[in-house]
Amino acid sequence: MRIGILGAGALGCRLGFELAGIPGVEVRLLARSPGPDWVEVEGHGRRAVERGGADGPVDLLLVLVKAGDTREALAWAGGAVGQSTVLLTLQNGLGNAETLAEMAGPERVLVGTTAMGATLTGPGIVRPGGEGPTRIAPWVPEGMAAERAAAVAALLQAGLADDPARLLWSKLVINAGINALTAVLRVTNGGLLERPSARRLMEQAAREAYHVALAEGVILMDDSVEQVARVAAATAQNRSSMLQDLERGRRTEVEAINGEVVRRGRDYGVGTPVNQSLLELVRAMER
Repeated sequence: MRIGILGAGALGCRLGFELAGIPGVEVRLLARSPGPDWVEVEGHGRRAVERGGADGPVDLLLVLVKAGDTREALAWAGGAVGQSTVLLTLQNGLGNAETLAEMAGPERVLVGTTAMGATLTGPGIVRPGGEGPTRIAPWVPEGMAAERAAAVAALLQAGLADDPARLLWSKLVINAGINALTAVLRVTNGGLLERPSARRLMEQAAREAYHVALAEGVILMDDSVEQVARVAAATAQNRSSMLQDLERGRRTEVEAINGEVVRRGRDYGVGTPVNQSLLELVRAMER
């Protein structure tokens, strides 16, 4: 099996390392930036992983670039997409699956979420973080992706979900509550729980996202809002990707997370004042 990983960030490198250890699997990191042809995971050694542009079609393309870069990145890596290629997005936020479906066909798209953590400490060097679950689902119920979903799930040691919208919204509710607020306050996830006012804002942002999901017809678990506090506690030492992006002067994924909550809330007549404020604050900090 040939696997391409579009995006050589921390998660892309970690998954590249894991997949390169499976017999019969050939992995290539699709990245324009130079880097080593290996990946090292601290405490687990080093494995050879090719890096460069597309060198032909792959069987599975993992899309891990930042939300907002999906269209341009996939166009650049178009040579990796052949007639039998299935694409899997494990990106944050909403809108990525729609972009992949538009460009490659909805029947070829898998969506997923992962709680696997990773931090790049140097070129090709990854510090592993959390070991949370990965779950995937076909974007549409029939077609190539649906037929190969179980095999891809086995490859990634992931669970299979039957509702892609619920899968994505469940993660978005949590990200909407945690990511932007940690970036604005410059604190770890656990820092939100140490300040009563921050905790209230976190829960309000998550609750707004929950109600937008309901308006869109997505039925989430009853404890979806309470889950955001549990996740913040379980990842207390984590510095969110949005906080790291701001610290490094990079564009964040706020548009695909809080921005999508605001835009879809407007479409359905659901108020999202906390998400709107977080969106504007992060936009201001980016500029």
